[in-house]
Amino acid sequence: MADTLADRWHAIQRDVEVACLDVGRSPAEVTTIVVTKFHPAELVRELYELGVRNVGENRHQEASAKSAELSDLDVTWHFVGQLQSNKARAVAAYCDVIHSVDRTSLVDALAKYEGNVDVFLEVNLTDVPGRGGVEPEDLVKLAEHVLAAGNLRLRGIMAVAPQDEEPARAFERVVSYQSGVQAIAPAATDLSLGMSGDFREAIAVGATHLRIGTAITGKRPPAT
Repeated sequence: MADTLADRWHAIQRDVEVACLDVGRSPAEVTTIVVTKFHPAELVRELYELGVRNVGENRHQEASAKSAELSDLDVTWHFVGQLQSNKARAVAAYCDVIHSVDRTSLVDALAKYEGNVDVFLEVNLTDVPGRGGVEPEDLVKLAEHVLAAGNLRLRGIMAVAPQDEEPARAFERVVSYQSGVQAIAPAATDLSLGMSGDFREAIAVGATHLRIGTAITGKRPPAT
């Protein structure tokens, strides 16, 4: 049983490779983002030594401190949590990719950042009020808003599978939404889908970015 950080990282690498090959895909098409929420900067450094180059964070305060402490590492930082508009420019200053763009006010805030930012549109797959993510019927309109902001590069769509639905079916819905977005943004080909418990299903439908936390990092320490 995998019981060290290295063991868990290598086990996930093997599982991702097998899942890709099972559906006729190249493992090189898939980026595994290790989500290190609540874990210390030292763990990110250990991951870097194991070959990890894509790190995900959920909270601005924690992510900002980690990225500053680890500024000597050539890491691509991904912001994968819900983002408040008033923190958008601060997050854009240290994050290379933001996966949770879900409303026009957030787009407008990111458009004020002086540099370029890669973004995914998060789509809501649930009926839960207030849940993060744009409603599917508003996805194309939000994509148009992103395209109008000259500094934002639309990479594709992000989603989280609902707990009460088979992940494969939920992810297939995301794929169906992607055609509408690509009609106006042909380069938005990426899919940020799949976490520790459902990354195999995500790979099967074409996910290009996996957001995996505990399966690699182990149990999260308490929030501080």
